[in-house]
Amino acid sequence: MKVKTYILKTSILINCPDQAGIISIVTGFIHSKDGNIIYLDQHVDKATNIFFMRLESDFDEESFDITTFSSEFEKKLAVPYKMKWSLKKDTEKLKMAIFVSKYNHCLYDLLSRFNSGELNIDIPFILSNHKDLEYIANQFNIPFYHIPITKDTKEEAEQKQLKLLKKNNIDFIVLARYMQIVSSTVIEKFPNKIINIHHSFLPAFAGAKPYHAAFARGVKIIGATSHYVTEELDAGPIIEQDVTAVTHSHSIGDFITKGRDLEKIVLSRAVKLHIASKTMVYNNKTVIFS
Repeated sequence: MKVKTYILKTSILINCPDQAGIISIVTGFIHSKDGNIIYLDQHVDKATNIFFMRLESDFDEESFDITTFSSEFEKKLAVPYKMKWSLKKDTEKLKMAIFVSKYNHCLYDLLSRFNSGELNIDIPFILSNHKDLEYIANQFNIPFYHIPITKDTKEEAEQKQLKLLKKNNIDFIVLARYMQIVSSTVIEKFPNKIINIHHSFLPAFAGAKPYHAAFARGVKIIGATSHYVTEELDAGPIIEQDVTAVTHSHSIGDFITKGRDLEKIVLSRAVKLHIASKTMVYNNKTVIFS
């Protein structure tokens, strides 16, 4: 008896106007293609009447053709039901570029997780507007590119960035404390594919020096927020957040130290969610699947 081999955890993300029978129609289509559904999660936004779903399925490796599947899914389901959808095979490794400036804690954390196999990605390069962290890239044998930015050279610098991103077929970008505002020039090429870490619990204390602002306000918790980048500063769809307690006895230095621990954790969680195709953006918000 022949034993089937499978492409495991082929993920499908769907959103469309809510209507009766969508789950049955999608699962039926997958079954008709000899797929075995191993995970399904769905959500309906009642305010907008939008349906969201994520599925993981196994397919026979010898008979499954992703091009044929995608074409038929688009024609038979996506068009009639006005679906926005995407499909990703578990074996597919996304290419992630890291942008940094001078702070090294998030960079070290991401590279350590990557080096240990925790992040199933490729990192073609690290880019910075300073040379300070080049030694870290060298430690992990990852190419490092220095593209300085001034007010007068920003447009030219971003064109160099785009050329580098295109050359390396980058799928998404992580701003690991990259202390430059990313303009629409880059954002438009990577919509909902640029992940930032902000050192506060947004929407509170957006902008520069949030720990100083939080200290001045006498807060009892501080936080970190990872979000997709939009043209409005620190206002993109939120992917992940976390907080830690502080008291009147803590200094600004204590806030920064405790906050940096949060930044590493929150950013890595957000990256993992994105890699696993567990995020879906709508109306400047996200649906995060388990």
